[in-house]
Amino acid sequence: MLKDADAILVTNETNVRYLTGFTGDSSYLIVTRVGDPGALLLSDPRYEEQLEEQCPDLSRSIRRPSDNLVEYAIQHIGKLGISRLLIEAGSMSVAMHDRFRQESKIELLRGEGEVEQLREIKDADEIRRIRRAISTAQQAFLSLREQLHAKISERELAYELEHTIRKLGGEGCSFKPIVAAGPRSALPHAEPGATLLGEHPFVLIDWGATYEGYRSDLTRVLLTSRIPAKISRAYDVVLAAQQAAIHAMRGGVSVEEVDRAAREVIAEAGMAKRFNHGLGHGIGLDIHESPRLGSRSRSIKGPIKTLQPGMVVTVEPGVYYPGLGGIRIEDDVLIHADGAEVLSSLPREMQENRVEFLS
Repeated sequence: MLKDADAILVTNETNVRYLTGFTGDSSYLIVTRVGDPGALLLSDPRYEEQLEEQCPDLSRSIRRPSDNLVEYAIQHIGKLGISRLLIEAGSMSVAMHDRFRQESKIELLRGEGEVEQLREIKDADEIRRIRRAISTAQQAFLSLREQLHAKISERELAYELEHTIRKLGGEGCSFKPIVAAGPRSALPHAEPGATLLGEHPFVLIDWGATYEGYRSDLTRVLLTSRIPAKISRAYDVVLAAQQAAIHAMRGGVSVEEVDRAAREVIAEAGMAKRFNHGLGHGIGLDIHESPRLGSRSRSIKGPIKTLQPGMVVTVEPGVYYPGLGGIRIEDDVLIHADGAEVLSSLPREMQENRVEFLS
């Protein structure tokens, strides 16, 4: 991870959490190649008790409220005798980089996703948390599905999802839910609005739950009355594309091959131009993590990315017709050496997703 550097300065808060278990903010982690302390967390007095609870064995230095965190980091890096420092290029701001250059003689080496690459492979405890996040999201969805009525708006349904997830023990939604009825479902990232579900024959719901920091990400389309033939056809094609992609997944297979398996199904149906986003992405502490499933997904060092056992990814092909609507079906999948395990279990078939509004 350190390449030719003496240490890495971890400034991405999610990466700090991953490496230490600390859930606070405004803190940096210094990880050295050799010597004492090996890892040092720079934080502030607000978190002293939290640090003792969450990572009691981690060396830490608590700055005064008046101390600037960047200056504090420069001072400690100097005290540790670090001359070559690996930085997180995706997290360190230009202003922070300039300050290091101006106030120290430390040589800064550009880092490119070193911690993120570690995060790609989930351990047993991470998988347990993701399973729980999926289970919580599914329970919330099934609960609301049984209570749908024609006069509930997209926005109200999104709020109810958040409320139900919290009631079930989740920390909340893993991202702002997408609830899009009828033609608005053609917007892959539609904002929930005032449209009433009863105004259209189908609604797309893209949501997830967070449990102990780990996230899930699911999408289903509920059919409330007769849908246009073009949308019905798109549903069949999207489901077939998703299943083709999942069937192709196993350790050692390139993400491009998996993406191609889905796109070929959609292209054969004459809908290639209607699938206008990536096939999926990793999930974990962030809702979008590496690897990305797509035709141009490459690793930090350049080669085409391959799936590895322990990765958890979404598979979410979609077909969209502006002015009419869109279909996306999304599930969370754990990669094994010899195949893929679909962690989510909500019904996928069209007939299984027909619902009736409460009177």
